[in-house]
Amino acid sequence: MEYNEIHREIVEACKKGNSQSQYELYELYSKAMYNICFRMLKNEMDAEDLLQNSFIDVFTKIDSFRFQSSIGAWIKRIVINNCINFLKKRRLYFEEVTEQLGQIEEPQEVVESSLSVDAVKRAMLQLPDGYRVVFSLYLFEGYDHQEIAEILNVSVATSKSQYSRAKSKLRSILSEQTKGA
Repeated sequence: MEYNEIHREIVEACKKGNSQSQYELYELYSKAMYNICFRMLKNEMDAEDLLQNSFIDVFTKIDSFRFQSSIGAWIKRIVINNCINFLKKRRLYFEEVTEQLGQIEEPQEVVESSLSVDAVKRAMLQLPDGYRVVFSLYLFEGYDHQEIAEILNVSVATSKSQYSRAKSKLRSILSEQTKGA
């Protein structure tokens, strides 16, 4: 069975308005989609609200789903677009940069085996919105810089610089945490 066919029966039932199938689809994808929302918005209540609104969009637009990708990828795209729109409404600004990306200095690597996943998550929440969004889209969601540039309506250079600056800032935050520990 092809990957995009895995949940075909559930999707077809959702298209017919079957509430049990809608609940099943929600249960299959809500946790992963919440994690995306939280990483991008860094606020639990906003993430929960956006998740609910995204699934309303999913069920409203499900008739347009044509199985050209997996249902999970389709839902993820809706969630990410909703997160970006939410952030834009809150005046998310991206720093436009010049083509001098080679001049960005990288701080020394933080090599600390005692860093916990929670410490990294907390550090990510301290990143400015623009950095965090690009960092999440690139590192966690697997988008390349061209795709991120198109999604966010910025240049590829801006996407790359935001990612580079996010890594640098994250290293700095983690370094400070390890010094303070």
